[in-house]
Amino acid sequence: MDRQPAVYILASRRNGTLYIGVTSDLVARIWQHRQHLVAGFTCAHGTTCLVWYEQHETMDSAITREKRLKKWNRAWKIRLIEQMNPYWNDLWQDICG
Repeated sequence: MDRQPAVYILASRRNGTLYIGVTSDLVARIWQHRQHLVAGFTCAHGTTCLVWYEQHETMDSAITREKRLKKWNRAWKIRLIEQMNPYWNDLWQDICG
């Protein structure tokens, strides 16, 4: 996967704690989360399972989308995840090949 702006959702488990983030390099950023190299929320709550992501043409559009998603209620976020990933599989292998 090439470097490209993306918005992503990590989960601690199915229907568990959710984290929404934005990055210009999805593979590198998710690897950092998985290795607990990112101090803060994801480390404290064990949100390392990539359950949803969306690539964008520009970083501005990715940031705008991230801000909107963070304002959504939990039910909408879960519905978004389950449209792409109904079983909440870890999509790490899909992005790193």
